[in-house]
Amino acid sequence: MKRSPEEVEYCQETVELARFAKALGHPTRVKILKFLKNRSCCFTGELVDDLPLAQSTVSQHLKELKDAGLIQGELDPPRIRYCIHEENWKKARALFSDFIK
Repeated sequence: MKRSPEEVEYCQETVELARFAKALGHPTRVKILKFLKNRSCCFTGELVDDLPLAQSTVSQHLKELKDAGLIQGELDPPRIRYCIHEENWKKARALFSDFIK
C-alpha cells in the first residue's frame, strides 16, 4: 500500500538538503546570501538599501534563510546583525555537492 508524503520517513541528510534547497528557491534569498558572503555581517537596512524591496519583504526573506539555518541573526539593539551561519553553510555545500555528483 502506498503511503502519503507525510508518512514517508527520510534520512536526516535528505531532510536537510530539502530545507536548504527550499530556502534557496527564491532569487532574493540567493542575492541576500551573495551579499552576506562578501561581508562579515550586515544589518537589515544595508540589505534594504541594496535590494529594490520593502523592508518587510527583506525581513521575510531573512526569516526564511534564518529558519533554514543558512544565516544567523544577533540582536544588537535596536537592530539585528545578520551573517552566514558558517557551520550550516559548509554542511549545505557538502550536501549539494554529494547530491550533484
